[in-house]
Amino acid sequence: MEHPDKSKIGIWTATSLVIGNMIASGVFMLPATLAVYGGISLVGWLISGAGALCLALVYSWLSKRSPNATGGPYAYTRQGMGEFAGFLVAWGYWISVWCTNAAIAVGFVSYLTIFVPALSNNPLLSVGTGLAAIWFLTWINTKGIKEAGIVQVITTILKLAPLLVITLGGLFYLNVDHFTPFNISSQTNLSAITSATTLTLFAFLGLESATIPSGNIEDPEKTIPRATIMGTLLTTAIYFLGTVAVMGLIPPGELHLSQAPFADAAASIWGEGARYLVAGGAVISTFGALNGWILIQGQMPYAAACDKIFPKIFAKESKNGTPVMGIVISSILISILMSMNFTRSLADTFTFMILLTTLTVLVPYLFSIISLVMLEYKQQKLTSFKLVVSVLAFLYSMWAIIGSGEEIVYWGFILLMAGLPFYAWIQMTRKTTP
Repeated sequence: MEHPDKSKIGIWTATSLVIGNMIASGVFMLPATLAVYGGISLVGWLISGAGALCLALVYSWLSKRSPNATGGPYAYTRQGMGEFAGFLVAWGYWISVWCTNAAIAVGFVSYLTIFVPALSNNPLLSVGTGLAAIWFLTWINTKGIKEAGIVQVITTILKLAPLLVITLGGLFYLNVDHFTPFNISSQTNLSAITSATTLTLFAFLGLESATIPSGNIEDPEKTIPRATIMGTLLTTAIYFLGTVAVMGLIPPGELHLSQAPFADAAASIWGEGARYLVAGGAVISTFGALNGWILIQGQMPYAAACDKIFPKIFAKESKNGTPVMGIVISSILISILMSMNFTRSLADTFTFMILLTTLTVLVPYLFSIISLVMLEYKQQKLTSFKLVVSVLAFLYSMWAIIGSGEEIVYWGFILLMAGLPFYAWIQMTRKTTP
């Protein structure tokens, strides 16, 4: 599925895609969420980072096996476990991406209210602003992956700037008393670490982003593994050090009640005006994440359509070689969902749906891990190191799924099974079409 004669993205753009898709708006609130555990929550970050690194290694090995396999988790699953398993991954991942994009668009509008207060009490203006962001980035992504990549690099640099400024600046003002006692919760150390890990592991979703548009990546055999590993390591360092800085600046009791921990940390060093620096970073962060995931949303159904297990309309490309119909159809669905979120009666349902679709990102991780083990074993290339890393990555992903809760897992299974009639229809259409 490689796309010759087109501009392709290199190592820095691929790395910014990984970092940009992992770092959305959630990281700006996590220090407050973790404050109830105290310094011991930092152990949770390290465990999550280690688990994410195991997954990153799995995807780097898979990308070396199939450097031009557009669709990432879908393509690897199809190679290792067959067409039906590949369909389940493509179906679940695609739904998850456009539902998540709707949530990111809502988050973008929410952070923008700091600069445009009218957005907070004018639903029509809020919806219009969100739709404008979605369709502007849709237009950018249909222009070509190179153009979308440029936007991704710029927004990643701009979103990292305030985080790095506060992190590096805050490390000089740390109050070590804020980290004692190490565990301030009523839970045992093990329970506190488990709870903190469960809260942080979702911040690493998106580490596989560089594998999905592999047909549009320069020298994919080298670029994708490097971008995946480097992006995961840099993101882990930013998450960990950022949390250390914020915890060291704000007492645990105050931090837990903070509505904007990074903004409060900045204000404690440089005054109230610094809040706008963080608010601007949050706006750019959500905008950049939205761009990165819109870039991804057309690639997965495109790969499946090329393999004839998704409708052929998703395989339609623009003159610039982008899967234009997959991007546009997904953006229409995003627009509908985002608009629903601004009607109070559907807000709770929408929030639940976003939690639900997070599960459908984790399922492809499990399929990808098993596919790697099967493919490596068949070719007698399964080393002890790869097996150990794969087992750890599998356990990490299972832990994340269990941490989602029984209700989410229950409805997630139903969501995946809802794709079965769709798969049957595609198969029957394919069999009867001359």
